[in-house]
Amino acid sequence: MPPSHEYPKNFARFYDIIYFGMRDPADKDYYLKQIFNTKGKTLEAGVGTGRLFKTALVEGADIYGIDTSSAMLEELYDKIDPGEHYRISRQSIVDFHFDFRFDLVIAPFRVMSHIIEKEDQLKALNNVYRHLNPGGTFIFDAFVPDPEYLKKGFENFVDFEDEDEWGNKVTRSVTTRPDLINQIIATEFTLQWTEGKTKKESWSFPLRFFFRYELEHLAERSLFESYRIFGDFQGGSLTRESKEFLTVCRKTP
Repeated sequence: MPPSHEYPKNFARFYDIIYFGMRDPADKDYYLKQIFNTKGKTLEAGVGTGRLFKTALVEGADIYGIDTSSAMLEELYDKIDPGEHYRISRQSIVDFHFDFRFDLVIAPFRVMSHIIEKEDQLKALNNVYRHLNPGGTFIFDAFVPDPEYLKKGFENFVDFEDEDEWGNKVTRSVTTRPDLINQIIATEFTLQWTEGKTKKESWSFPLRFFFRYELEHLAERSLFESYRIFGDFQGGSLTRESKEFLTVCRKTP
């Protein structure tokens, strides 16, 4: 399995409360609709703490999940029935393996942006292709780079401040250092929370950003016979105002 950027335990612990309001309104309905419209098996790559997976499973989807972070998976194991744990495994989208095939594979919320090397990006697409049934679909998203953001980055920008389920204050700040030549954003999150006393933890990782034609070339180099890139989760076209690259790749029936 390729090296992973392991989530620290406390980042996994607070992941749900941070992204419930930050990410769910953007993509949850879209991905759940794709899952529920799929008759066969679905695989969620980058399943994390089960933001999408848990709802899909409870509502009857035949869904499996993989993630490279043991800390995130531990949070998910605690949320689902032990009899369903077989559906979750610690694997990477680059080289995961199952003895059966899927009709849908999704990689939500920047999973592909965590794959830094272009060779691994292509391996990921082709590995997904080989695990799809004829007529199957692979969907992933990436953010559209903001020129101002890439030029300046962020310095200790507070992107989340709220309370956890016990009423303790939780704050997260982000600092970024964009590398335009290598198309990498060196990102550092700092988490601060109260638990009797104030605690603090930081986590650093690289994040790859893509441009439109780069994604098109990647899809065209892969085994997928067709693809389309949308500009939002409503199926809109790419425009100057688009914030998302939503890439939908299809395997010939």
